[in-house]
Amino acid sequence: MVETMPRQQRKKERTRELIRDTALELFAAQGFRDTTISAIAERADVAVRTVTLHFPAKEDLLFADDPFSFASLTDWLAAKPAGTPTLDALRDWMATTMRDLDATGASAEVWRRRGLRSQLIVADEDLRGRARAAYYRYEQVIAAGVAADLGLAADALAPRLAGITVITGLRELYETAEAQPTGGRGNAASDPEQLLALVDRVLDYARAGLERLTA
Repeated sequence: MVETMPRQQRKKERTRELIRDTALELFAAQGFRDTTISAIAERADVAVRTVTLHFPAKEDLLFADDPFSFASLTDWLAAKPAGTPTLDALRDWMATTMRDLDATGASAEVWRRRGLRSQLIVADEDLRGRARAAYYRYEQVIAAGVAADLGLAADALAPRLAGITVITGLRELYETAEAQPTGGRGNAASDPEQLLALVDRVLDYARAGLERLTA
């Protein structure tokens, strides 16, 4: 089998994953504010400097390595076939990301981490503010795509409302459907297909609003 990543890089990635996962477990057990970088380093059996090299701020430990990243979304939208509506491409991106996680066998662990993270964010006002601020650029790229679909200016009301509606709706799914106790069945955090069905409801709501505004 041909190695796709040098040994040193694989070791670095494993260390990063260990630190991230250790931090999440400590955050869940002790609370975000009461968990120190030193405690994370000690539990992971690494130096404090190793933690800060990978994650310069404690908040970075919480928000890092999301498969639904902004870079992934922008790359997907840039490569979408001509004529594909932005909201359809967004749905395809989410579905493909979920399928790719299943294909690698990482799905269960990713959803478990996202469930833990969502509970921590919902419980802390400062973390909620940071998470919501991070969504702004997602709103902008969706609005720009919808505007291009409709032949409107990027700052026109309809595409901007569409971007806000979609991203706010997805954020609410993250803070409600995914913010459930982990490990069980019956909620979207443990069932990606159920989560995707909720995503479809958000997108349908946004499409209905666009249709009304642009009729």
